[in-house]
Amino acid sequence: MRILHRKTHIDFMGQSKMAFALSAILMALSIGSLATRGLNFGLDFTGGMLIEVSYPSAPRISEVRANLGDAGLDDAVVQTFGTATDIVVRIPPRSEEESDAELSTIILKALQVGIEGDIVMRRVEFVGPQVGDELAEQGILAVVYAMIGIFLYVMFRFQWRFSVGAVAALIHDVVISMGVLSAVQVEFDLTVVAALLAVIGYSLNDTIVLFDRIRENFPRLRKRTPLEVVNTSVNETLSRTLMTSMTTLLVLFALFIFGGEIIHSFAFTLIVGVLVGTYSSIFVASTVLLRLGVSKYDLLQVEKEGATADRRP
Repeated sequence: MRILHRKTHIDFMGQSKMAFALSAILMALSIGSLATRGLNFGLDFTGGMLIEVSYPSAPRISEVRANLGDAGLDDAVVQTFGTATDIVVRIPPRSEEESDAELSTIILKALQVGIEGDIVMRRVEFVGPQVGDELAEQGILAVVYAMIGIFLYVMFRFQWRFSVGAVAALIHDVVISMGVLSAVQVEFDLTVVAALLAVIGYSLNDTIVLFDRIRENFPRLRKRTPLEVVNTSVNETLSRTLMTSMTTLLVLFALFIFGGEIIHSFAFTLIVGVLVGTYSSIFVASTVLLRLGVSKYDLLQVEKEGATADRRP
């Protein structure tokens, strides 16, 4: 059975000025949030100790914090983890005189106060501050190297104007995604860095599909203006873009709701990244391409001198 796809005729490029204004506002708000609120760095970057324990019954968080304060751990961060009986305690880096084993013993004794039955330690992690600094540096370098590699690949595969458009869209996606993480204070750890890299790959895939259609349409629609060619290309790839985004978001929402606390930050970052990436592929990458003055002549292969004569019989 043959399935017919109705082609849309939406004037996306006619809304480019409004889209650019929206992107500028979102990026300004994101940069402002990053500058004022900052990121809620997790244990991977700040260093310190994390202990996950399970109680026989749901404890009162205020009492847990008070018990830790009485034990000299006023800077401890206490949160529920998954169910009401599971508690996570985060302790910032402390003096080197206190060993990890001593500190974990002090924390467990403080958590046991006033509890009938034994609590169960489920996980203990420790990251030194030096390791946290190294992980932060490596995470930033990973994003920068990805951007450089993408720029070179797109320039080799298409043309330098396409490279600028693709990287501009990716920077747009990363900045806004990090701005949202800063605004809602989602814990920023290595899983979030992995999610940001996945967002870069997802957004690039959408952009490459659109760029490939633009490259095909320039020779085919020679009598049309570059704006009309780009508009036609966006409409032709729109159904594919929306289907990919919707199916991906369904999976991500399922992970966010049912996947447990440990992957909330990862799933949330990808949800934001997919939404922003879909928008940027349509409005940012293609609009930058037009602003740089792309035309059919940029995509024509220059024939070597004498090639026409060689093809004559």
